[in-house]
Amino acid sequence: MTKELSIILPTLNEYKNLKILVPELEKILVEEKFDNYEIIIVDDGSIDNTVNLINSLNKTNPNIKIFSRSSEPSLPLSIWEGIDRAIFQNVMWLDADGSMHNRAVKELIINYFNDQKVVIGSRFVEGGGYKGVTELNNKSFLKAAFNVSKSEDSVMGMIVSIMFNKLLNLILKSEVKDLTSGFIILKKNYLSKSLFEESNYGEYFLNIVTYLMKSNIPIKEIGYICETRKYGKSKTASTFFQLISRGIPYLTTAYKCRVELKL
Repeated sequence: MTKELSIILPTLNEYKNLKILVPELEKILVEEKFDNYEIIIVDDGSIDNTVNLINSLNKTNPNIKIFSRSSEPSLPLSIWEGIDRAIFQNVMWLDADGSMHNRAVKELIINYFNDQKVVIGSRFVEGGGYKGVTELNNKSFLKAAFNVSKSEDSVMGMIVSIMFNKLLNLILKSEVKDLTSGFIILKKNYLSKSLFEESNYGEYFLNIVTYLMKSNIPIKEIGYICETRKYGKSKTASTFFQLISRGIPYLTTAYKCRVELKL
């Protein structure tokens, strides 16, 4: 397989994190001797220094690109726009907040090009850990919550994320354990706009997993520890009611996917 890859980073005011993340991704792609690559930043209306940063990086490496969206902000459609603009058949996307460590990115890439399966980064399989976990042999929930409370992330967001993943797995009965991962590498031609356009936030990922399962496309989950945010504010809803409101579309999407899979 020719080593070509498009990495997509949907962003909104992530300048400080991108300043670290983009050079790390560039280093991985050079170390892994990619024939061709691109790092696509899809910006959703940042008012920080994101655009200037990426334009500056583009001057020294034209493989680093930015596209600014003019329509209403949307995480799913930002990801789709990056996929649609991607030059290469192999595409990967991840959060731009630094939660996916460069070691995990490298491991997903190596596994994908070795096995030629869809590879998902997972917090809920062996080797994985949710935000606040710092050691695989110590996944104390209370310690994790304490660590998150000291970061720019939301403890409530962490709790609801864990609960919703368990509930979504009960509904969908999926072999994929991290149904809200948003950290994946696969072939571009597996994807279509319809998988993204009816979603509000991260529930688009359920549509992708369902499509892959229905199509009998092999999937491999790789555990990684989700890092706490170092800079900027979390995009996750900040109150219990906001979190529940955002969670309802996940449940309705899961039931729809369950019907599609005829479970």
